[in-house]
Amino acid sequence: MALPKYKTSRANTHTRRSAWKASAVQTINCPNCGAPALAHVACPNCGSYRGRVYREAIRSAHTK
Repeated sequence: MALPKYKTSRANTHTRRSAWKASAVQTINCPNCGAPALAHVACPNCGSYRGRVYREAIRSAHTK
């Protein structure tokens, strides 16, 4: 593996890291209850995803 011969300057480091910005997570409104939820994930409020309700399945898995 190659090693750098000289120290990288602050300007070059900051220029390279300028694209490391965090972005806000995209949410959608749940079609069942209207609460904001992540896309492709069951709604945290009502537990529905694509017309099915997964709240009971989540509860039964954690109560064991």
